[in-house]
Amino acid sequence: MGLNAIRRIYNHQTEGNVKALQQCKTILLSQFPYLSPNEADELLTDASKSAHPEFRYIVIVAEGRDHQVFGVAIASYFSKQNFIFLDYIATRQHRVSGGIGGALYERLRDEAASMRTIGIFFDCLSDDKEHCTDAKERQQNSARLKFYERYGARPLIGTKYELPRSDQSIFHLVYDGLGRSKQLKKSTGQDNIRTILKTKAANKCSLKYIREVEESITKDIQLRPFHYQVPEEVHASVHLDLPADKKISLIVNEGHLIHHVRERGYLESPVRVTSILKELNKTALFETLPSKKYADMHMEDVHDPAYLKFLKKICEKIGHSSTRYGDVFPIRNASRLPKDIELQIGYYCIDTSTPLNANAYIAARAAVDCSLTAAELVLNGKQFAYALVRPPGHHAEGKYFGGFCYLNSNAIAAHFLSKKGTVAILDIDYHHGNGQQEIFYNRKDVFTVSVHADPEYAYPNFTGFEDEMGAGKGKGYNLNVPLPEGITGIQYRKALIKALEAIKKYKPAYLIIALGLDIAKGDPTGTWLLSAQDFTENGKLIAELGIPTVVIQEGGYQNKVLGSNARHFFKGLWEGYYGVK
Repeated sequence: MGLNAIRRIYNHQTEGNVKALQQCKTILLSQFPYLSPNEADELLTDASKSAHPEFRYIVIVAEGRDHQVFGVAIASYFSKQNFIFLDYIATRQHRVSGGIGGALYERLRDEAASMRTIGIFFDCLSDDKEHCTDAKERQQNSARLKFYERYGARPLIGTKYELPRSDQSIFHLVYDGLGRSKQLKKSTGQDNIRTILKTKAANKCSLKYIREVEESITKDIQLRPFHYQVPEEVHASVHLDLPADKKISLIVNEGHLIHHVRERGYLESPVRVTSILKELNKTALFETLPSKKYADMHMEDVHDPAYLKFLKKICEKIGHSSTRYGDVFPIRNASRLPKDIELQIGYYCIDTSTPLNANAYIAARAAVDCSLTAAELVLNGKQFAYALVRPPGHHAEGKYFGGFCYLNSNAIAAHFLSKKGTVAILDIDYHHGNGQQEIFYNRKDVFTVSVHADPEYAYPNFTGFEDEMGAGKGKGYNLNVPLPEGITGIQYRKALIKALEAIKKYKPAYLIIALGLDIAKGDPTGTWLLSAQDFTENGKLIAELGIPTVVIQEGGYQNKVLGSNARHFFKGLWEGYYGVK
């Protein structure tokens, strides 16, 4: 079978998820002949629109390593009443009680527990001889109820729910309390059952039937005694840990450690990553995954091949024992490029503070692989992936390096994603993201947005002004939001909202966050006054876009608070998307 993953689909527009949903539709229609293609579309492809005022759909799929879908579970989350109603479980095997059906139901139980719901309700045809006279059908119904009893889920008793409906169908209402022994109160039961009947069975239930069922609830909800399982052998417990597919994928550039320039005043040091990891490990939000290797062609799509050749060659020539900086910066005239490769440093560099040595290229190349790994994870259905890398990249242009940056990881990842859909890059580093602006300035498939310190006083000083809006086909697809010195978190959020509104209007398929933590109070390269709580609020605002997101680490040099600010940002991002208060 080759089952690889049980995951919830959050975004219904990405290429991988669209393909998965089409397979789900085929499975549903084969298992439930009464379901129309339009109804299946409402359950699946339209599920993310949350069109129904009472509930929103949850779609969970079981996939193989080749992305073949083996089964699907569809449920409805009623936020006001805080319960989940299971609509369908369907597998290619035609047996819900098999391994795939069990895995899907267990994943739904974990989801219900992580959302802190009161439990799961669902309809199940009767196994009672009085209500089901067909022996074969009754056997099938018994098998389903036996399967759910393994988890402690049993039909409600003492109500008139089993009265025939307008189409003469008779159902049990089954309740799974997720291992809790606490009974549902009478008022809660009445409210939940009324809601279920009016939303999930409205076309089969008369108002008279609904009223009779409601009035039949005269005490706290009781469940039928176990028919098929020994109570002591019931597996009713749930995993309280976050399901893996709800975690943020974390890809760490393990090779960053070799890039350690020990000169006094050089801020881009290995401790930056250590500080962040120490704080992220305090949360349960992350799943660490290894980085993959990618071909050089992905860099060549973004950076000039001559520049890449120079960068690799000069780093190899300098070696490990010394560090070099540009000190001669000629007017850029390709026909007069110095023949001596060491004299070319100033030709390809934009400042005097970015060191070159053997490890600079190796570490930057590894950062590219991490960023592409994160991008591919999002392409395949992850909502959030974080490439924790150094050296940073957003100051690296198509053929120039500077600002501690050699290869523009976020631009490379953006181009990679742009082959599958439009992309927005939101740069929230203190300094202007001149690299991606220059790289995509004439393109409209990648919308570059940067909220940064005014270049009149902040690096890189020569780009990042409001009137730089793109050119040619890219005109109108570059947005700069320069800000003054000393701004507060509240002032910053006003600018961030402006940037997010522009991204909403653009409607990208994917989002890349160039995460600069140097906007924090006390950062040695910045002047702003943002606190840890401001990072939480910023994360929540970004999450409201609801776009599959790759986060790539850029600046941030106040190591005492660096990790805390990163943790608060991702806390806000996660809670803002998943709706946790």
